[in-house]
Order: sequence, then structure tokens, then C-alpha cells
Amino acid sequence: MKHAAGNPDELKEQFWKALADSPFLFLQLDSQSSTAVPMSPQLDKDANSSIWFFTHTKSDFAKLGRATATFESKGHEVFARFDGTLTRETSKERFDQFWSNFVEAWYEGGKDDPNILFLRMDLGDAEIWNGDLGLLTTAKMALGKTVVDEAEEKHAKSVDL
Repeated sequence: MKHAAGNPDELKEQFWKALADSPFLFLQLDSQSSTAVPMSPQLDKDANSSIWFFTHTKSDFAKLGRATATFESKGHEVFARFDGTLTRETSKERFDQFWSNFVEAWYEGGKDDPNILFLRMDLGDAEIWNGDLGLLTTAKMALGKTVVDEAEEKHAKSVDL
């Protein structure tokens, strides 16, 4: 596991907790910035190498393949960019696990709507930042002092999710 600075395991744990507490991230197919849209990831605490999405069969994500997600936690403490591969998820058990009233609100036909596309994103590498630099670092910034070293301690350049 390569990293520029910071503790990658701590940052990874902060990332997963923040993602579980936030309903949205931005997802896009690689090399197609026009496909970037907010999506609601479905998480399984026992499957930390994949996340799932419900979308429509006519969405750009139906093309499947390499994708990149960007994330900012609710309180702006955690920022992340991660990549992975989108594939069609065929597990009925997994589908039922993540189905909810919030998902159903997007599909007129409920669980049987023919336009539902259930996707799995098998995760690759991530770059994670902890945005909580602390009081001392914030004071140094206010005074125009250099904070590069402190910021690097809160950043992992490459983390295996």
C-alpha cells in the first residue's frame, strides 16, 4: 500500500464511516465527465471491496466498465476519490438487501419495474483526505504560515479499498 503521508488504515476507516453516514457521492464513467451525477451508494459492512447502486436501464451507467467516484462527507471532514469497475449485479438476495422505500420512490413499477438496473462497483484504489486540520493548523493558515506538512499527514495518496 503506497501513501504519501498519513495513516492509510485510519483514513480508510474514516472514509467508510463517513460514506455510511452520507447518502450521496458523485459517480462517472471514466473519460466521460458528462456522465457524472449524484448517486446513492448501497453499502454492506461485510463487503468493503464493493458498493452497489440502483439506476435505470437507460442511464449512461448501463454501458458498465471503469468508473470513478468522488465523495465529500457531510461535515467536510473526509474527501475521497476512488475508482472501480461497474458490472451488473444479478444477486436477488443482494437486490432485496438494499431495496427500500427510498429506492422504490425512483421506480414506478416498484421492485418489478423493467427499467431497474442494479449495479455493483468493485473497488480499486482511493485517494483520501482528512479535511479536519485542527485548531493549530487553522490558526497557522489564518496567519499565512505554511501548513503543507500538516496537511500531508492527513492524506493518503493511494489506499486499497
